Parts: sequence; C-alpha cells; structure tokens
Amino acid sequence: MTYPTGSSLPIRHCTLLCLLATLLGGCGVNNIPTYDEQVKATWAQVENQYQRRADLVPNLVKTVQAYAGHERETLQAVTEARAKVSSMQLDSNLLNDPAKLQQFEAAQSQLTSALARLMLVVERYPGLKANQNFLSLQSQLEGTENRISVARRDYIQAVQRYNREIRTFPGRIWHAILYRDMPLRETFEATSEGAEKAPEVNFQ
Repeated sequence: MTYPTGSSLPIRHCTLLCLLATLLGGCGVNNIPTYDEQVKATWAQVENQYQRRADLVPNLVKTVQAYAGHERETLQAVTEARAKVSSMQLDSNLLNDPAKLQQFEAAQSQLTSALARLMLVVERYPGLKANQNFLSLQSQLEGTENRISVARRDYIQAVQRYNREIRTFPGRIWHAILYRDMPLRETFEATSEGAEKAPEVNFQ
C-alpha cells in the first residue's frame, strides 16, 4: 500500500514498528556491539595504565642509579624492558590479533619482572629508600600497579561477557545473522611465573 506524498504512516504502522524495535532490543540484538565497545573501552584503560607505568621508569632508573650505579645488570634489564614496551606499535587491530596481543602481554610481563627485581635491589640501600624523590616515585608506581590490576580485571570481565554473548543463545543467533565479522576476543594469561603479581614496592 502506498500513501500520498507528504502523508505519514498510519498510527497502527508506527506502533507496529515501535513494537518490533522493542522486541528486537529485548531479544539482545544490540548486546554484541554494546559488549564489544565495552571491551575496547576497558582495553584503552589497560593501555593507559601501562603507559603511565612506562613513563615512570626513566626517572625511577635515574634515581636508583644515583645510589646504586653498580647494579648495572638490574638497571639495564629495566631499561631494556621499558624500551621494548615503548617500541611496540599499538593500534585498534591488536584486539583482533591474538599473536600481537600475546607479544604485548609478554613485553609487559617482562617489564613487571624487571621492576620486581629492581625493588629487591633497593632493599640494600637505606639512603635510597629514604630519598624523597624515590619515595614519590615508589608511591606512584605502587598506585599504577594497582590501577593496572583493576584495568586488567575489568578487561577480562568485559571479554568474558562479550564471548559468552556470542557463544550462547540468543546472542549466537544474532552473531550468525548480523555480526559474523566480529570475532571472539582473547583475554590475559600469565606469561611467566609471578606475572599476575604487582611488584612489591612498599617499604613502610
């Protein structure tokens, strides 16, 4: 049926369209893209917190070096791990590439381990532990490690919700019909012993 130019659809047709939209929304047709955006948003926070940590490293190394310059191997390990993290080119396709995500996670794990070893070295230098600049950096690092843990947890939960929606009914149907190009997401896994633990930086 056609309607004269300038006329509107009958009220009953508008009502049916609204009802159809409501039913589709209630069936979760928008869940997959919504959860995918949440995955991307939580991942952005993971990157932000890792970048915050990387930005702290040069000053931390410089401060420690002033008191423990002969600890070259430990300082070099931190510097090299930080350089590797900073050299990685991150883009929006990282979440769609399990191999690149694993490389990113491995690099961050290496920096975590290097920082943990550095903190053990600091124990041998009371003067360094009393240095105000170091204490400030220690506090910032501790806070950043905590934020990293929270960001990783939020990302893992967002990925689990997104993947569950794709794998279960009715999301599995909507994925097959409308969102076939949206893949399952990878989550974090510990890549080395102790990688899931933040470096101990509390000297109180």
